[in-house]
Amino acid sequence: MSQRAGDMLREDLSGKGPVKVSEVEAEQKEILRIVHRLSDEGQITLGGKGGEESYA
Repeated sequence: MSQRAGDMLREDLSGKGPVKVSEVEAEQKEILRIVHRLSDEGQITLGGKGGEESYA
């Protein structure tokens, strides 16, 4: 991630304020669902323990 993108993300997050744990957990599950779908489609490869990740 570029420095500028990182700065923008930090700025966005700092403006949000506190977030409920249940909301965070729901979003984490959604991210995992998307990652698994992309892996199943062959668009990304997930590394195992100590493995290298590669992205298509």
